[in-house]
Amino acid sequence: MEEINIVLAGVGGQGILLAAEILGTAALKEGLNVRVSEIHGMAQRGGAVISNVRIGEKVLAPTALEGKADMLLGFEPLETLRNLKFASEKTLILMNNEAIPPPGLTTKMMNYPSLGEITEKIRAFTKNVVVLEAAKLAEEAGSILTRNIVLIGGLVATGKVPVKIESLKEAIRELVPARYLDMNMKAFELGYKYVQKKTKLAF
Repeated sequence: MEEINIVLAGVGGQGILLAAEILGTAALKEGLNVRVSEIHGMAQRGGAVISNVRIGEKVLAPTALEGKADMLLGFEPLETLRNLKFASEKTLILMNNEAIPPPGLTTKMMNYPSLGEITEKIRAFTKNVVVLEAAKLAEEAGSILTRNIVLIGGLVATGKVPVKIESLKEAIRELVPARYLDMNMKAFELGYKYVQKKTKLAF
């Protein structure tokens, strides 16, 4: 495996950095060469957050080049759209449908585009798009804060992530505080099953 590039994009408070750390830790458990990087603005105040997870023997730089993402994990629709520069027509895009309008949009009196408009623009770019109700599934698991784990479960269900499910579960056990572990494991399963059902025909 030369390289697999996963770009995670969303806003502060959605657990993006933990999600990237879980993916990176799982890859390390399997002896893979991995680089994890993060770029964030006002992460505490709903600012844009981007993280890169790069896996493979030849991976040296921590960030993926534009157009080179194999997977784009979108935690927020508008941020997913903004980060399409990392994607190509071959990229798999898994997107949370939960809109979190950026503060700048409100102050400029601009409207947040509808989920339909955003999805349409993304589908014009690549046909490999899966929209996931991560917030709803996270609440079902016990807390909205587990939406990041729902998304990881969904990403793994596509079969495109080069690490075993057990390695990811081990990474979750290591990185999530014990008192929140059960709900996070449930979130992983819910995300996995949702996408598995949704992608049976697509992939």
